[in-house]
Formats: sequence, C-alpha cells, structure tokens
Amino acid sequence: MARKSRTAVLKRQREAKKAEKALHKREKREMRQTESSGEPRVATAEELAGYGFAVDEDEEPHRR
Repeated sequence: MARKSRTAVLKRQREAKKAEKALHKREKREMRQTESSGEPRVATAEELAGYGFAVDEDEEPHRR
C-alpha cells in the first residue's frame, strides 16, 4: 500500500476547510435574503445616533 505524503493530507484538509467555509457563507447569504424579503429595513433611532445624526424621540416618523 502506498504511503500518503504529508502535503497531500494537508491539501485535502485545506480543501475541506475551504468547502465548509463556502457552505457557511451560502447559508448566511440565504438567511439574510429570507430576512430582508419583506419591506426594506429602516435604521432605528439608536443606529442613527451611533452614526452621529441628531434624533428627537418626540418627532413623528415621516412617510412618503
């Protein structure tokens, strides 16, 4: 029986890790698409404050 070289084993491990990472990325993308399939996401007052926008809690949201 042929002896497996260390580089072949490492290569196979790298390929398996790369395939697993791609699978996780696909699953994550699918999850984001199913979440955002409804109406578009609107930033919350807390998120706007984090970006440095002045937000008054008293004001009513404006709709177009």
